[in-house]
Amino acid sequence: MKQEYIITIFSEDSIGLLSRITIIFTRRKINIDSLTVSASALPGIFKFTIVIRETLDRVHKVVGQLEKIVDVIKAYFNTNDEMICQEIALYKVPTEEMFESDKIENIVRNSGARILEITRDYVVIEKTGLTHETQQLFDELNYFGVTQFNRSGRVAITRSNIEKLSEFLKERDSLLEQID
Repeated sequence: MKQEYIITIFSEDSIGLLSRITIIFTRRKINIDSLTVSASALPGIFKFTIVIRETLDRVHKVVGQLEKIVDVIKAYFNTNDEMICQEIALYKVPTEEMFESDKIENIVRNSGARILEITRDYVVIEKTGLTHETQQLFDELNYFGVTQFNRSGRVAITRSNIEKLSEFLKERDSLLEQID
């Protein structure tokens, strides 16, 4: 049965790595729902956060293929229950709608969003939350005519106290010391 999985890939900075990673998904006809790349907590190591909807067996195979890429240090997968996730969304609505009634202001307050900028022509609103929360705010604001909307990819960290990559690197370094 397909369900949502979050794949986390740790790598060094390498030109073309994103292309090599996405090819693995493309060849297997797996759609990437969200992709975010950023620096990790470890200096010089980058973190890819990829959200897919797939079966457990196929996720295992994809993660195995990802780890075969030379520049990938380690790849993991988790379910949503094992992760803390957020996205950020920006909405632009016409300013005139704000002056006509207080409905937009009430929607913004009730959703936990905030107003970033107000000009004569538009208002920019920011919302941080889960996908369904940012989508719900879009649906509510779209009644007033959202002229622009953009949502980031998901950012996520594990609920576990242990950073899996740190443990992996400690074990690898220990094995390397034994070989020397």
